[in-house]
Amino acid sequence: MTDLTATGGDKPFRFGVVAPLTTDLPTWRDQLSRIADSGYSTLLMPDVPQWQPAPAPTLAVAATRTDLRVGTWVYASPLRPAWSTAWEAHSLSVLTDGRFEMGVGTGRPGIEDELRDLGLPVVPPGERLAQVRETVTALRDLDGPDLHTPVVMAVRGPKARTMAADLADTVAIALMPGDERDEITRVVRDFRSRATRDVELAQHVAVVGDTLAPFMASPDTDPAALHAADSLAVLPDDPAAAAEEIQRRREELGFSYFVFGAVSADTLAPVVAELAGR
Repeated sequence: MTDLTATGGDKPFRFGVVAPLTTDLPTWRDQLSRIADSGYSTLLMPDVPQWQPAPAPTLAVAATRTDLRVGTWVYASPLRPAWSTAWEAHSLSVLTDGRFEMGVGTGRPGIEDELRDLGLPVVPPGERLAQVRETVTALRDLDGPDLHTPVVMAVRGPKARTMAADLADTVAIALMPGDERDEITRVVRDFRSRATRDVELAQHVAVVGDTLAPFMASPDTDPAALHAADSLAVLPDDPAAAAEEIQRRREELGFSYFVFGAVSADTLAPVVAELAGR
């Protein structure tokens, strides 16, 4: 982290890729190598049971294959006890020599059905948010004075944003398909005006051109509608235009950490080569 706060100055750009294991192992390993060679900073795993291998062992394997940072994008708080998530996160931080970032949130839309299918209790959003705080608190206790596992919080409502301002190193404002750019701009600027700590702002980009990233948005997402609405959830697939838009979002809103799907990692590699670290 730099010495900049959410209220002043621009952080250097960095870029992450959500790259779950959905192919054979050799193909996935080759993908990791390309991502690392392209200058991306972080290899990320979603937390969707039964869709892909569990994030923790997958990230541990990924960390042995490259020098990339690794992280969850993001742990869903109601899927496991807070202490279990914290222990897992702390263990990954230790085993990767400090290269792990714990992304955590209250769960994607529709997680209630997923919890019922798994036989887990369906708790209201307020309790899920309390589970996030409990998880981060337990992680800090496990880390102790000599380790600081970076925490990325995916948030949306005002209570979640307030908590993130207190606890998180990085904050991603969760986007919905119908969100207007003006409304999200207001939310982000309000967050920045209230934050008094060094907080990095992250942007979850689910669509690049007409390509929808698996695990990052609902399968029925309409890329054309998002482009027409000038949504922050999309970027153009032309590298020059994407680089210009990314720089605009940092200048106007403070976003400096951008996360793409693996399906678009090669397309945006020229953007990463140009902007990473600047």
